[in-house]
Amino acid sequence: MAQYVAMLRGINVSGQKIIKMDRLRQLFESMNFTDVSTYIQSGNVIFEAEELDAAILRDRIVHELKEQLTYDIPVIIRTPAELLEVVQDTPYAAVNVDENEQRYVTFLSQAPTEAALAKLDAAQSEVDEYQVKGLTVYLLIRKNYGDSKFSNNFIEKKLGVSATTRNWETVNKLIQLADSSSNK
Repeated sequence: MAQYVAMLRGINVSGQKIIKMDRLRQLFESMNFTDVSTYIQSGNVIFEAEELDAAILRDRIVHELKEQLTYDIPVIIRTPAELLEVVQDTPYAAVNVDENEQRYVTFLSQAPTEAALAKLDAAQSEVDEYQVKGLTVYLLIRKNYGDSKFSNNFIEKKLGVSATTRNWETVNKLIQLADSSSNK
């Protein structure tokens, strides 16, 4: 069995694609995943599966969610080790909380093209910063994420790939929950 974290994009946001976490947990359990738990209402699911190919898992989850809920939900899958690597590789290790600096991570479904990266580079902000490393966009937000140019929709549009964004605390909590779940 391998452990995974599924991050669903766009659920329970502004009254759209509403799903209770109990129901989401039941859906994952109905797919024969084990040790299923969720974290906050934004669609973070920690689970174990026999399948070792994350792309196959993602496609299966997307298909089953569409069947059961009747709407499309993009899903990004990472292992706890991959999330830990994201945290360790942050270019924004020194965040000044007193200056209201906040870290966010946008997880990409696939690697963007060089042309797409150039589109994002052309959209630099004078306030916020970002760095792309592989399938991860690290964001340093200096005011408020809701006011930042680098929203999830903006990044998806510029890079031409599906993505989902989590704040730094959520990423770290998912690692912690996965670690405590695997140590049962």
